[in-house]
Amino acid sequence: MLSALLFLAFFLLALAGVPLLFSLLATTVATIVIGSLGHPLETIFLSFIGGVEPFILIAVPLFIFAGEILSSGGIGRRIVEFARALLGFLPGGLGIVTVASCLMFGGVSGSAIADTAAIGSLVIPSMKKRGYASGFAAALLSVAGTLALLMPLSIPFLVYAFISGVSMRQLSMSGLVPGLFMAIALMGVCIWYGKKSGCDNGDVRSSARQIWAATRDAGPALMMPLIIVGGIWSGVFTPTESAAVAVVYGIVVSLFVYRDIQLRDLPRLLVNAFQTSATVMLVIGATGALAWLITAEQVAVQLATWIKLVADQPWQFLFLLNVALLLLGIFIEPLPAMLLTVPLLLPIAKTFGIDLVHLGVVITANLAIALYTPPVGGTLFVAAKLADAGIGEITKALWPLLIAAVAVLFMITYLPWSTSVIWRMLM
Repeated sequence: MLSALLFLAFFLLALAGVPLLFSLLATTVATIVIGSLGHPLETIFLSFIGGVEPFILIAVPLFIFAGEILSSGGIGRRIVEFARALLGFLPGGLGIVTVASCLMFGGVSGSAIADTAAIGSLVIPSMKKRGYASGFAAALLSVAGTLALLMPLSIPFLVYAFISGVSMRQLSMSGLVPGLFMAIALMGVCIWYGKKSGCDNGDVRSSARQIWAATRDAGPALMMPLIIVGGIWSGVFTPTESAAVAVVYGIVVSLFVYRDIQLRDLPRLLVNAFQTSATVMLVIGATGALAWLITAEQVAVQLATWIKLVADQPWQFLFLLNVALLLLGIFIEPLPAMLLTVPLLLPIAKTFGIDLVHLGVVITANLAIALYTPPVGGTLFVAAKLADAGIGEITKALWPLLIAAVAVLFMITYLPWSTSVIWRMLM
């Protein structure tokens, strides 16, 4: 009964357009008052503060700042040129270049919004000039931008590692193969679209000299994820310290190697990162308060009991999880949805014997779809603005890409080796 009251209150507030921060806090207060639970309301404040205190969360604003630095310079342009030199000759080549560029830039930024904005501003004009429909160009960009969430510097991975207690060292490697699967599926849709529409039969294949020039130009940017992941893997620095390394490396590359930004640009980028970080941390605190109530009232235990009535096998639980998260993602962005659901799902997953690292990749891949699911979504809005396309137009073009993404999601869900193969090879 309590779990139903809690979720009903939250969804009513969210659907009414109440900002997420206030929806979470109001849900917590309303559940305590209406349910006559007797908890002092001061506890909400204490749990809010406790939710943002852990040391590991320092990495969140640092990674956001690193993404601001890298996305404001010419790193995106160099990555696009590198992808074009390698893959531009294929049918649907510009679409394939978009996907490959988002995959590589996502390894640098770890942010889907930054990935979409940085790559989209470079490829959308060329795609429209080539003859791509604005709706398809925006749809492809909004989907491909979310590949950043499966890359080693993913901020949702960091948050999941904090909530679940799994090794960030292992989790950072676990999204590589699923991210590659997702990129290949999207490239397949691009080839189909290029042939079907006849707008893009591919460019002339680049020469070895052109490929080498593009590789040399993009090399310093592409080295960043290798340095960060290598440092975490070797134990040279922790995931939190790696965020500081990412900031320093981003400043050095952008200021002194590429010279795309000036010292006077850093305060502006720092303020932008601070504003984004403040929003994220407030939501984390509010979710911490709600998570405290969920734990105190054993909502997870009640939910687990109900789930076991309808699902007694791991594959059934994973199916229900994916369906529930896909529906939840229509209303809520990935990070708050993860903060809200993971404390509930972890105890249930443990009873089914599901690997928590695999679960983290599945949840992240699932909630990434929320960023481009109409009618709301972060990358959807960014791509729509860049392509000057309406949401209805984008939605019509989105279906083949969405079907491909959901198919890969379920493949990742039921192929646990896809999230552990890199880790086992390194071990």
